[in-house]
Amino acid sequence: MSITREEVAHLARLSRLALSADELDRFAGQLDVIIAAVARVQEVAADGIPPTTHAVPVTNVFREDIIVPPLGAGVVLDQAPAAEQGRFRVPRILAED
Repeated sequence: MSITREEVAHLARLSRLALSADELDRFAGQLDVIIAAVARVQEVAADGIPPTTHAVPVTNVFREDIIVPPLGAGVVLDQAPAAEQGRFRVPRILAED
């Protein structure tokens, strides 16, 4: 089964691609090669082989959640370069107009 130039033009219209006449001919040939390669892969005898998502087993690498109390505002503000009225003091970046 060969991909025709008209089918490539139809796919291009659906994809909203503007293709020249040369591109339509070139892509038709390339799509034929791709479809032939997919057909060859589907011909592989895979009876009895379960489908897999990974070549090697994947294990969960997450650590256990440990609940710890949060740092208090005083501790955090003591480590800040500048603090004022219980908040971080930062340089002004907007002018007051």
